[in-house]
Amino acid sequence: MTRQYTLLDRALMGADRSLKTLVKGSSTAQRLSPATSFSSSPNADQQRRHAAGLMRINHTGEVCAQALYQGQALTAKNAQVKAAMEHSACEEIDHLAWCEQRLLELGSHTSHLNPLFYAASFAIGATAGAISDKISLGFVAATEDQVCEHLREHLQILPSDDEKSRAILQQMLEDEAEHAHKAIEAGGQIFPAPVKKAMSLMSKVMTGSTYYI
Repeated sequence: MTRQYTLLDRALMGADRSLKTLVKGSSTAQRLSPATSFSSSPNADQQRRHAAGLMRINHTGEVCAQALYQGQALTAKNAQVKAAMEHSACEEIDHLAWCEQRLLELGSHTSHLNPLFYAASFAIGATAGAISDKISLGFVAATEDQVCEHLREHLQILPSDDEKSRAILQQMLEDEAEHAHKAIEAGGQIFPAPVKKAMSLMSKVMTGSTYYI
């Protein structure tokens, strides 16, 4: 028999997940990092800083994804949609842990702005879920599309000898594309181009700041 969680239960579980997302070293991947099979890393200091900046952006993107899914799961109306959001959030934890570990290997740190971006993403997710499940799923698909664009760009501009970071980003790209596909299949609304453009402009604020901070 499936346990029925109250709104308070979900809020407490969400708070626990929030702490695990934001506290360094708290995320544990269920899958082995794709970087494990590779040993090469950028040698020059400038290249290492560049790789770290890109991985910091991607780590913050996963923080935002966690917040988005948690906010949506809290307010989603359909039980199946709630479960789908929670499942996607669990899959994103792998990405979170992989990026954090890679940043440590590069001698860098996660973004100091993560709590701010987490709060904003949670509010957006909760609002989308409260409006309708169709909008909520559509927002997931549009967001994942944006993430995929960033990942493709980062794969092109990573230092050529950073095979470890490249392996992580390639696996993330596959996973994110699948999440977007599943969201539309589940009934998500396909957002018009102007909405996606506005989302793209907002994402530039995140990428431009977390590369450095």
